[in-house]
Amino acid sequence: MWSVLVFVFLFVISASFSQETTFCKCVNSYLCRKNGTIITDGGGEFIITERIKETCRCNCPNDLVCCRLESGDMSIDPAQPGSKCGFRNPDGTGFKIGANGEGANFGEFPWMMGILTESGGYRCGGSLIHPSVVLTAAHCVVSKSTYIVRAGEWDSSNTKEILKHQDRTVSSKKIHEDYIPGIYHNDIALLFLNEPFKLDSHINVTCLPPSNASFENVRCVATGWGKDKFGSTGKYDPLLKKIELPLVQRNTCQENLRATRLRRYFYLHPSFLCAGGEKDKDACIGDGGGPLVCPINGQENKYYQIGVVSWGIECGQENVPAVYSNIPFLRQWIDKQMQDKNLDISVYQY
Repeated sequence: MWSVLVFVFLFVISASFSQETTFCKCVNSYLCRKNGTIITDGGGEFIITERIKETCRCNCPNDLVCCRLESGDMSIDPAQPGSKCGFRNPDGTGFKIGANGEGANFGEFPWMMGILTESGGYRCGGSLIHPSVVLTAAHCVVSKSTYIVRAGEWDSSNTKEILKHQDRTVSSKKIHEDYIPGIYHNDIALLFLNEPFKLDSHINVTCLPPSNASFENVRCVATGWGKDKFGSTGKYDPLLKKIELPLVQRNTCQENLRATRLRRYFYLHPSFLCAGGEKDKDACIGDGGGPLVCPINGQENKYYQIGVVSWGIECGQENVPAVYSNIPFLRQWIDKQMQDKNLDISVYQY
């Protein structure tokens, strides 16, 4: 976990791997018409060798060809502009990089945001809940600094991504009135942007669960650009990471945390929930403000955000869960801030 410190490291901005564009996909040859477009109606039998137009370029495996996806066929990609909240792209958007373990594919979590300082330094993670609103942790944005939010980021080490990131300036912010620095109760904030993000296949909003949501025996996913371990030996990875974690029942979490330096009288405030406790699998320093999302039962590749990365006792210790801001507990507060700004809350409802 991450002792809640100032999460700052230089964030060289943008991303790479131009293996496939938004409109060009690697498909089996029999799915590609002679005019170079994908067969989406099931008709036709084509034996082809090369169907690559000059403007359609992919790096495909030997058994696939590069083929254009026409605009009318874009519905086969779940997180297209105008689609509903919470769709994860498990194989990435536009191409799959073959990431294993903790590496996320490009566009896999289209709601993931990077919060930057005015000078371009990385501050925290966040999540897009509306084209004009980013959800993050209060401890990330308590200073009076000017913040910039980046959507569509993946690899912070270069600027060669075909699907470009977008930046927006934070015009105003709302920190929970009952946020308590140092103990981090109600550790939540909303950032209102100077103009909305343009939704795309790699930029989309997350869903939020209702106030009465309950979760049992579910594994969720935390994402971020934070350290791989606690302490001076921990390193930041330029690629977005994902960690699959179990939710931890409230009483169990409180007892586990009491076994740490928090000791026997520690009380887990209702604005917190817990996940993790598996050795070497955790969010860490630099992941603050990022989302913890869980699968929506019965809806393939669709997720809602249950938590915001808040604090912990070091990182990746066995039987020591991480602590997240509790979105169901804080949902009414979120809705009220949105409605006070005349913003549509149906965007993050599913």
